[in-house]
Amino acid sequence: MPKFVTIGYGDEAGYEHTSPDVRARAHEHDRRLLSAGAVVGIAGEPVMVRNPEEGGVRAVPGQFLTSPLPIAGFGLIEADSLEEAILLASLSPCAVAHGVVEVWPLLDPEQ
Repeated sequence: MPKFVTIGYGDEAGYEHTSPDVRARAHEHDRRLLSAGAVVGIAGEPVMVRNPEEGGVRAVPGQFLTSPLPIAGFGLIEADSLEEAILLASLSPCAVAHGVVEVWPLLDPEQ
C-alpha cells in the first residue's frame, strides 16, 4: 500500500479558536490512524545536520525552512491513493484547527 508523509503546521491560537468538539473529533481521528498502524508524532526542536563530502558532521540547532505557522507534527500513513491520503489528512488536528497539512507521497527508491 502506498505510504505518505504528512507535515502538520499550526499554532496555539488557531487550536484554541477551534471548537472543542471539532478538536476532540480530530484527536480521535489521530487515535484511529495510530490504531491502524500510522506513525504520528508531535514535533520537537529540530537540528540541521550537514556533512559536505563526508568532510565533517556539523549539527546546528534550529530549522532550515521557515513558514508562517510552526511545524506541529508529522505522520507516516498508508492510503490506497493520494486522494485518500488527502482525506485522512483533512481530518487531523492541524487541518481542522486553522493550520495546514502537507501530504508527501513516498516514492519507491527502486523504481
